[in-house]
Amino acid sequence: MEAAALSRGFIILILVLYIGAAGAGRPLSPLPSKADDDVKKPLQTSRPYNFAHRGANGEFPEETAPAYMKAIKEGADFIEADIQATKDGILVCTHDVNLDDTTDVAEHMEFADRRTMYEVQGVNITGWFVVDFTLEELQSLRAKQRYAFRDQQYNGKFPIITFEEYISIALDADRVVGIYPEIKNPVFVNKHVKWSDGKKLEDRFVEMLQKYGYRGSYMSKEWLKQPCFIQSFAPTSLIYISNLTDLPKIFLIDDVTILTEDTNQTYAEITSDSFLNHIKDYVMGIGPWKDTVVPPKDNYLESATDLVARAHALGLQVHPYTFRNENSFLHFDFHQDPYVEYDYWINKIGIDGLFTDFTGSLHRYQEWTSSVSKM
Repeated sequence: MEAAALSRGFIILILVLYIGAAGAGRPLSPLPSKADDDVKKPLQTSRPYNFAHRGANGEFPEETAPAYMKAIKEGADFIEADIQATKDGILVCTHDVNLDDTTDVAEHMEFADRRTMYEVQGVNITGWFVVDFTLEELQSLRAKQRYAFRDQQYNGKFPIITFEEYISIALDADRVVGIYPEIKNPVFVNKHVKWSDGKKLEDRFVEMLQKYGYRGSYMSKEWLKQPCFIQSFAPTSLIYISNLTDLPKIFLIDDVTILTEDTNQTYAEITSDSFLNHIKDYVMGIGPWKDTVVPPKDNYLESATDLVARAHALGLQVHPYTFRNENSFLHFDFHQDPYVEYDYWINKIGIDGLFTDFTGSLHRYQEWTSSVSKM
């Protein structure tokens, strides 16, 4: 009862703080952080990482400030975000290239004429696109929950946040919390957004990280102070930024039917021994969709592929996505129990980190299993 009351109190507090800050036209957290890094609890590195996928988006609309703040409160090691650019070149946190499923843009009649069709990775998509809005216009919209079966009470309350605001939330945590930003749809964004100095999304992305002190190779002193993984589905983007930063990079791997957006390579090609041997010179890990690592049939798991073993043999970490608590996302093998799924992937498959929509569930599982193992 006491825990529930505290949780409700936290939600009310962040609602008041965020709505007040948004109304005043300023970020929730100061930029840069004023917190004293010397007294912060360090990042845990003794067990697989808990990656808050778009924040605690099982509870709040994805990639909003409250979603990230809730994920930190629930024990996330890293908060994850997708980084795109606005029409005026500002980097923002939003997953889809269009705004239809995660904002109230359709209710804004002043933007009715912005609805259009673009080709994205070979598919024609109709909607309202991030690249056609300035930051000011974007922040007049409000986020909504993507899935109808999740909590809808926060729809219409929170704006899209910038890359800077996302960084600020991590830096202002009372312990060391890492960030895990993605260079999102770089081919599409660079086609539609032009910077006057000729630079592109990848350049602006790295410049923002450097502005706030993110640097250093994996497990270096600098990295442990401000941990960061950079992720992308576009191998050429990761190779390009390898000349700009030594921060660890993760190559994301999509479904078996999806070609890479920049090189048009197949799943078989990018998971081959020859390609993994090539990309390991630029990245420290891969982030595959979990159903390609252990493919399901009729919602039951089949035999695991050897992708994890081959990646580990090359010294690459494996960070699969996405773990969700709802029964509609859990294979029958797990008997409607996300803890059983976590146990399978961590202890049988042997992964190095998990992207989850429910940070608190994964944290509780890891705390519980850690305490049991010490008995």
